[in-house]
Amino acid sequence: MILPALLTSAGFNIVICVGFFSLYSILRKQPYNLKVYFGQRLAQLKPGQKNLYFFDRLIPSAGWLVKAWEATDDDLYACGGIDGLVFIGLIVFCIRIFSIAAVLCIFIVLPVNLFGQAIEQTTPDSQMDIFTIRNVPEGSTGLWAHFFALYVISISAYVLLYVEFKNVARLRLEQAIKFPRKPSHYTVLVRGIPWSPGESYSEVVSKHFSSWYNLSYLAHQMVYRSGAIQKLMVTICMETEKMYKVLAETTITQYVQPITVEALPSSNPLKIVASETESTFRKHKHNNKKDMRDLECAAAFVFFRNRYAAMVASHTIQAKDPMLWVTDFAPEPQDVYWANLCIPYRYLWIRKTLVFIGTILFSVWFLLPTSLVQGLCNLAQLETTFPFLRGIADRKYVNIISGYLPSLVLTFFVLLVPPVMLMFATLEGAVSRSGRKKSACCKVIIFFFWNIFLYNLFTGTWWDRMHLLTVSGLKDMATLLGVLVPGQAPFFMTYIMTTGWASLAYELMQPFVLIVNWFCQFVLMRPEGYGDLYTFPYHTEVPRALLFALLGFTFSILAPLILPFLLVYYFFAYFVYRNQILNVYITRYNTNGSYWPIAHNSAIFSLIVMQSVASIIFGMKRLGTASGFAFILIIFTLLFNLYCRHKFLPLFTNKAVQVYIASKHTYKV
Repeated sequence: MILPALLTSAGFNIVICVGFFSLYSILRKQPYNLKVYFGQRLAQLKPGQKNLYFFDRLIPSAGWLVKAWEATDDDLYACGGIDGLVFIGLIVFCIRIFSIAAVLCIFIVLPVNLFGQAIEQTTPDSQMDIFTIRNVPEGSTGLWAHFFALYVISISAYVLLYVEFKNVARLRLEQAIKFPRKPSHYTVLVRGIPWSPGESYSEVVSKHFSSWYNLSYLAHQMVYRSGAIQKLMVTICMETEKMYKVLAETTITQYVQPITVEALPSSNPLKIVASETESTFRKHKHNNKKDMRDLECAAAFVFFRNRYAAMVASHTIQAKDPMLWVTDFAPEPQDVYWANLCIPYRYLWIRKTLVFIGTILFSVWFLLPTSLVQGLCNLAQLETTFPFLRGIADRKYVNIISGYLPSLVLTFFVLLVPPVMLMFATLEGAVSRSGRKKSACCKVIIFFFWNIFLYNLFTGTWWDRMHLLTVSGLKDMATLLGVLVPGQAPFFMTYIMTTGWASLAYELMQPFVLIVNWFCQFVLMRPEGYGDLYTFPYHTEVPRALLFALLGFTFSILAPLILPFLLVYYFFAYFVYRNQILNVYITRYNTNGSYWPIAHNSAIFSLIVMQSVASIIFGMKRLGTASGFAFILIIFTLLFNLYCRHKFLPLFTNKAVQVYIASKHTYKV
């Protein structure tokens, strides 16, 4: 990519970001946009804006930046829970590590690259190569600057990752102590309940847990099928019972003593309705007892008297056949994904296998737009391969085609990935909404790392050197990567601007929700506007932040010019995401920081990629000592990851008995 094309892409994205940020500061002040930009505050019944004069509402301001900066961790925790703190911690980690990398690489590594003089003649397509490690001659002592930066960045990453892992683990333990009566702490989800002739699933569950957990078993609630007819029947029964209880326990707040149904006069309408409701409910319950038994699924929520008993039941195998009586801690009530509870447990492995195959097929299909994008970045090779495209590189708008258009096309295709992966996570059979979003997050990360990072490197280098280098083995592949990976830095710079900078502006503006809200208010004439409130899209934003971290680690010592683009993204992301957590998104459920182990593993992978590429390049540049020590650094990274997994990861996959026994809260009948 030539320098004018990169500047063209930067110009487009800067204009978009400035325009969207200014427009947002105006739109958020308008009263009819409250539900779009203050959903979190409205959910907590705390209006987030003052009555402003009409003229003041039309002037852009940066007040939201100040409020996002002044918010404390307690404010973030109150609005976004531990997951909100973990995500902001991920952004802060990236700011810290890439600030260290920017200071080292911009002031030490970049001058070495710039004055290396290994590239004697530059062409328009290789203008950016003089800023990369390609311009450093073989055997140059200047390569020790790259080696020094590699070690400092790696050691700094180890320290920051360790501290953050420790903090998140502490938050999880404090959560269990701070909220000892959370329903999920006393509830176990049981699946794979065996069928017994002549008995309902409810009777089987009651018999099993009364026999084996007699002292701690409290009660259970069966899960029912959720078809249209079944939903109607269950709803009628439950609503009838609910109505009867409400009428029977009606309390008028103006009086000190509650008014019961029996105490009402015989002519009182409330008593008449309550009596009719009671008789109807009893008759309906008796007639539908058999029907409700037929609607039962092989899953149930089992309640225990104390947290320790629930923990023991959830971590033990209940039968000789591990496919029966499968137990695990139940999700929070608002976190349960009810549609998947009735899926037979024995079929889950089939679903996961089919989803795995579907993910591979989707990744293979995505190679087509990726190849197209790299073809647009290499117009000269594209003209040589396809003669009918000759002359396109001579057009006046060539900088737009090769600079802005490739990353824009890739961005539009990338928008399809999170929804598709969320659908795959649903088909796998996740029983919680947070677990479904976490599974989708892992799939999107793997997809991004392979299809956007690795495959773009391979296709870009193939287009760049398709006639100059033949790959006949692993050694040639390593040579290909070592020589040509730095040349892909300009493309990823434009990708960071288009997908990173512009995505922050899009996230801030919420254009889709804004348009739907206007349509509801001004076309459908609904004064309340668009009523749906969203949770934070972790399965979209966490993979994007980690992908950019991978780009930063990989290119920090190879092409340091990418670091300013990354820091701009992370600094704005810090303000934008804090604002969105505080004002826009509501928190219905939480994973209690389970996203951090994912972020930690991704950071470790990024470090290994950085150190591997550096080791290969040092070897190619005839600096064997530095190459050997870079390889040793890879081993140390693996050992560090192993240590963190043994020290902190069990706190994310299991419950601490010491914490659970220390809390003496128990439920009594």
